[in-house]
Amino acid sequence: MSGRVSYEEFSKLDLRVCRVLEAERIEGRSRLVKLVVDLGDERRTLVAGGADHYSPEQLVGKLLVIVANLEPRVIAGVRSDGMLLAADLGGKPVWLTVEEEVPPGTKVR
Repeated sequence: MSGRVSYEEFSKLDLRVCRVLEAERIEGRSRLVKLVVDLGDERRTLVAGGADHYSPEQLVGKLLVIVANLEPRVIAGVRSDGMLLAADLGGKPVWLTVEEEVPPGTKVR
């Protein structure tokens, strides 16, 4: 386990539910997928790993959890404006999903 963070540090994270609208593999990057997600009041582009475990079609329509206030970063030539949360099962990402239907943009606490 990593070192502990304070409640104040954790509370700075803006965790939100998003719906995946589009997903496509990034050419030349077998493990990366480009996603367009709905955050309720806006759409964002994200780059995520896991394309070697999931097809883009498996991600479209899913309600997932993202860190919405992470600094943007260019990954494989694509600006990624957030990060999906996943459990790591021996190197395979298991996306954190929402069990019930909630609107995209809903804050996760």
